[in-house]
Amino acid sequence: MRLRFTRVSERARHYERYLPLAIVVAMIPIGYALTGVAPVLGALIALLGLAGSAMGIYDLFQTNHTLMRNYPLTSRMRYLLEYFRPEIRQYFVEDDHAETPFSREQRAVVYRRAKGIEGVRPFGTLRDVYSDGYEWLNHSMATTHLDDDDFRIRIGGPDCTRPYDSSVVNISGMSYGALSPNAIEALNRAAKKGGFAHTTGEGSISRYHRMGGDLVWQIGSGYFGCRDENGNFSAEKFRLNAADDAVKMVEIKLSQGAKPGHGGILPGPKVTEAISEARGVPEGVACVSPSSHSAFSSPRGLCEFIAELRDLCGGKPVGVKLCVGHPWEWFAMAKAFQQTGIAPDFIVVDGGEGGTGAAPVEFADHKGAPLRDGLMLVHNTLVGLGIRDRIKLIASAKIITAFDICRISALGADGVNMARGFMFAIGCIQAQTCHTGKCPTGITTQDPDRYRALVVPDKAERAARFHAATIHALKEACESSGLRHPDEFTPHHLMIRTGPREVRSAASLYDWIKPGALLEGGSMHPAFAKYWDRAGIEEWGMTRTGA
Repeated sequence: MRLRFTRVSERARHYERYLPLAIVVAMIPIGYALTGVAPVLGALIALLGLAGSAMGIYDLFQTNHTLMRNYPLTSRMRYLLEYFRPEIRQYFVEDDHAETPFSREQRAVVYRRAKGIEGVRPFGTLRDVYSDGYEWLNHSMATTHLDDDDFRIRIGGPDCTRPYDSSVVNISGMSYGALSPNAIEALNRAAKKGGFAHTTGEGSISRYHRMGGDLVWQIGSGYFGCRDENGNFSAEKFRLNAADDAVKMVEIKLSQGAKPGHGGILPGPKVTEAISEARGVPEGVACVSPSSHSAFSSPRGLCEFIAELRDLCGGKPVGVKLCVGHPWEWFAMAKAFQQTGIAPDFIVVDGGEGGTGAAPVEFADHKGAPLRDGLMLVHNTLVGLGIRDRIKLIASAKIITAFDICRISALGADGVNMARGFMFAIGCIQAQTCHTGKCPTGITTQDPDRYRALVVPDKAERAARFHAATIHALKEACESSGLRHPDEFTPHHLMIRTGPREVRSAASLYDWIKPGALLEGGSMHPAFAKYWDRAGIEEWGMTRTGA
């Protein structure tokens, strides 16, 4: 009897897969029968039954999805919930501090500041201040009072004849093609209004970048805006674009292989008329950035390219942007700066956690050094070579608040670039559909029906207001620590909890190289001890092998 009952139960469970289909099929005669009593209700039930039956029968006989064939209709509910899972998680499930990739609290800070809404918090912090990794800045009993919050840094080494007084907070590189024309125009108008710089991204200078804001022209491996018909660097085209008064600095983008893509065009690589105009690539053809530069092939070659660009642009600052990879390659680059006497005026250090577009999950999650590690390695190297004072360091990756700026300044940065913070300011809701071309806010799309809804004057005002509010918060952070400029933050100001009963400053937690130490015979810092002597300026690879 028990065995028979078990078999019956198993058979029932087997057929209950089709219960939703049976229900919708039954709705057809039920609805038809009800039409005599309640015509509207009966017709509605019958129509729903017909639609559901057609869908369920299709599921039974299609051969592409096993789950839908085994569970007609029921499986569709699973796909529906999966489709809305990111929104459900973001709005109803995730913690306010869960950075996936940006927390709700981070986004809310940007939204409030962009809208001019008071950003104070009642009743104290929501963070667990006794958890491992909690960080804070020490304050001072001797606070300062600053009359001006227009924090500037002068970028331009001894070989630069036209230095640029840059804001400490600027817009990071986001190409037209990855961002919509309205988004680019709004950001550039904001840069003009707020007196800060707008990096073009490797897609070069488009018509939407020419709204009066200061520009940092980014040169990637595709040489967009300064390429010949074969995709090689064209000195004459570079000279013409660099002569624009709006171009204040030039940035050579390295490490393209760390984040592969299609020249910053999303979702596809086809070139439209406006993109063609900016990049110098024929309409309708593939627009791909090679994984490495063709204008140079060694650290010494990079230095020569820097010197060439500085001469072609009339002495404006020329820098490089990189995400730190093999340490010996960075060491080779730094040695070339020191030995040739040709150094960039600034270095933008990107973190592996950055990125405004899209990349394979393996690259997004596991390629490139995170910002703090990369920045400290670059800072230490330049200090050890005695050339840190001639090169400004700009940090770029998941920087949102004034605390983020103070923290990264304490670890060696002179200024910061923000990409996604400014995207939030003009309306990004972190829908994470950037790669589809179907951005709901019209920011990362080339679909006119979507980006026309992005009202340029309003978004420009919001982005400028976000920058001003962030700078004001930075001013207050400096005053409370007894400082007059963010560049006065040191590792001694930043405290980090490393255990339930242990707190250490960044000065004691991390290894810091003394000025000129690398010129005096190396360093005990692990990375330098292992790789420094193996880096040469004539090639990127290690010059010796060994453990």
